[in-house]
This record gives sequence, C-alpha cells and structure tokens, in this order.
Amino acid sequence: MTLEFMPYLLGSILLFNIFLAFTIIFLERKDASSTWAWLMVLFFIPIAGFLLYLIFGRKLSNQRIFTWDTKSKLGVKNAVMSQEKAIEEGRFVYKDESLVAYKDLYLLHLRNNDAILTQDNEVKIYTDGTEKFADLIYDLEQATDHIHLLYYIIRHDHLGKRIADVLIKKANEGVDIRVLYDDMGSRSLSRKYVKRLQRAGVELEAFFPPKIPNINFKINYRNHRKLAIIDGEVGYIGGFNIGDEYLGKNKKFGYWRDTHLRVYGDAVSTMQTRFILDWNQASRNDILYENRYYQAEPKGQTGVQIVSSGPDSDWEQIKYGYIKMILMAKKYIYIQTPYFIPDESLKDALRIAALSGVNIKLMIPNKPDHPFVYWATLSYIGDLLNAGASVYIYQNGFLHAKTLVVDGKISSVGTANIDVRSFRLNFEVNAFLYDRKLTQRLVEAFENDIELATQMTKKLYAKRSLGIRFKESISRLISPIL
Repeated sequence: MTLEFMPYLLGSILLFNIFLAFTIIFLERKDASSTWAWLMVLFFIPIAGFLLYLIFGRKLSNQRIFTWDTKSKLGVKNAVMSQEKAIEEGRFVYKDESLVAYKDLYLLHLRNNDAILTQDNEVKIYTDGTEKFADLIYDLEQATDHIHLLYYIIRHDHLGKRIADVLIKKANEGVDIRVLYDDMGSRSLSRKYVKRLQRAGVELEAFFPPKIPNINFKINYRNHRKLAIIDGEVGYIGGFNIGDEYLGKNKKFGYWRDTHLRVYGDAVSTMQTRFILDWNQASRNDILYENRYYQAEPKGQTGVQIVSSGPDSDWEQIKYGYIKMILMAKKYIYIQTPYFIPDESLKDALRIAALSGVNIKLMIPNKPDHPFVYWATLSYIGDLLNAGASVYIYQNGFLHAKTLVVDGKISSVGTANIDVRSFRLNFEVNAFLYDRKLTQRLVEAFENDIELATQMTKKLYAKRSLGIRFKESISRLISPIL
C-alpha cells in the first residue's frame, strides 16, 4: 500500500470508530462507566478495540429469554402473588418470629426476583471441596427418579470422570439425567466425554453455544450458576465447579477455599425451577411441569430465598440484595470474594456503613486467576481502607468463596462475585439465608480463615510499588468491562 492511500485508510478507521461510538452511546444504552471504558478502548486501539467490542461488548438482546409465560406454567407467578399479599396483609405465618425483622429484605427479593421465601430448610455448609463432592456423589448414587446438574465448568479430569461414572450408572438404572454446562466455562470439555454420557442416555446441553463449532465469541452473558438437584429433594448451590482444582489438586492455586451449601426443604423446589428455566432456554427438549420434580419435604427451620440475576433483566437483583443487607448492618459485615470491583452504589453503601461505625472485614485471595481483575481488586480495597474497613489477604491457597454475612444473623452464599461481570453480564444464583445458627457457622469459618491470612493495613497499602500502582490504574480504568 502506497503512502498516498494512508490518509484515506486512517480516515475510514476514524469514521468507523465514530459510527461504533454512536452505536454504543445511543443504541446500546450501556451505563455511563461502561460506555466511557469502551470509548477509551476504541480511541487508543481502534482496530483491535473493534474486535474486542465484538467479543466482549455486544449487548444481550432486549428480548427476555426467561418469560412470565414459562414461570406461570411452573406455578411461580401465583405463588409469588399469594405470598406477597399474605405478607402485606399480615396473614403470613412465621415459623421463626425473628424473620419479621428482615421483612424489607425478603420483600425486595420477592417483588424484584419472584424469590419465594421458604422457612423449612435444613442447610449444610461446605468450605472444602473434598467433603462437598463426597456428599454430592453419595446423593447422586441414591437417586431414583432424576438428576439435574448445572455447572459453569465441568472438566474431563479425575473428578469429572468420577461424576460421569456415577451418572452413567444411574442412567443405566433408569434415572432421568440432565446436565447443563456453560459452553465458554467448559470449553475444554472433550467431545469424548460428552458422547460417552450421551450414549448412556444422559441429556447434555451447552448454554449459549457458538453458531460455528469451537469458535465462541460470546465471552459475556455466560451461565455462571452451579446447581445440583436430586429427585427434587436435595439441592446444592455455591461456588464449587466440577474439576480437580476444586479439590486442591492444581499446583498453581494450591488449596481451594470455597463455600457451598447442601439444602433439604422447600428451597430445593425454587432451585429446581431455576434449573428448569435455564434448561428450557438451552434445550429443544423442554422440561414440562411434573409433580415428581417437586418432592421437597420440610426438613428444618432455616429461612432461604433463592435469588437469581442475569443480563436478561433490567434489574441487578443479587446486587440489590447485597446493598440492602449492608445498609441493614448494625455491628459487622464479613465479605469473602475472589474479585472486588464494586460499582459506585455498592462502594457507597460499604463506605456509609464503615463511616457509621459498622465493622467491615473484607477477605480476598493473594493470587490472581484473572490478572486484570486482580489488579483492579487491589485498587478498590484502598477505598475501603480509607473508610476504616479491615482487609485480609488469604494465604492458604486460592479463595473463591462468595459470601456476605451481616451481624451474625443473615447471610448470602452463591455464585455472584462483587464485580460488574457478576452483577450485569453473567447469569448468577445466590441463596439468601435467614438463620442465626447457620450464619454463625459462616462467621466461624471467616474467623478461622483470618488465621490463614495477612492483614493489609493502610501503611502497607501506601508502600505499593509504582509498577503495581500502574497496573492497578490501567485495570481500574477498564474495570467496568472486565
């Protein structure tokens, strides 16, 4: 190409960037921080920025993929309306009178997310992958009717094969088995693994697969949920995926510290509904409403709401729940998250709580699994330190838990990190727990983890090198699109 054509080429690129910027600002209707981040990318790296936008920046269609029609068929609409009316009219029967104090929170989830409050659950907490998967495999082996699994990541490794062996055995016994995995999160899952399960009669579906095999540009809008429902009676929800690293067998990460729940009771039915909605979106073989999927029996007295969020909604349901919990705190807030990239609303809520005398303790990992996200996290903890919060860096391997505890009374455990991706770009699900004894176990787990962590003080934070500060600054600028 001769130099005389160079001005025309540069002019074409400039015009194209202006057109794309116009699209982002006026047609996509992104939030302001995300818009400015993308404009910066387009300005500094015009051609590569366009390619990055195609992969990361495209907005999910405004058409809702989980509709009221589907929810109505599953009985959700009537149940939500009935419970909301009973609470508002004072007819709702509380099995634990302490629940009355959190009426604002569970009404928020009920109205904003159709999250039915269940009160008769028995919940077990896991902080270790070996124990969690031992119980999950045991429950899978006891299945007599159906098994529903939804995981962001399923690997074809030792643990993945162990799970597959159990599923094949149960399929041969006549148990209906459905496995939904995210196509991007499980991109390393081999066709051999999938075919082996399918030959045994296991139904498998990938969430948002590519139109061209093996070429998936849909980095955003992934299904980050982790759910397991067995016979409609027992359910699992939390942070562990299926892979050997979650058993602490990855040399890079070492011990894997996560939090997961095993649930008996009516909350399992709401988890089942979440799975069915996700499955029916991904599969042509819809699951129809059948009583056999809803066999949960009362097992305890723990109040639970299963709250989901995703880019198909105009609301950020789990984030709203986090903010409401933070603003309800009187004594302390404990947070564990691998990524801490709060938006202004969440950052303000934490700052207000800290300045009001609430003791805030945040724990993050000491090593990155996504470098830019890690450096952005380090940049944001300075804001909390300046407000008087305590920050701890977990040293005993990798911290992947997503937990929020308030005053030792209410808590949240699930798949949502404290970052833009979890709040706006991915499909997530959390269990909000109303139980002092159960929440106290999460408090004890946090305090035990402090013994395996180092505290980041304001003095140490101020000693960061220029190189680290530069990485933090760049990562913070693009944090709205990470």
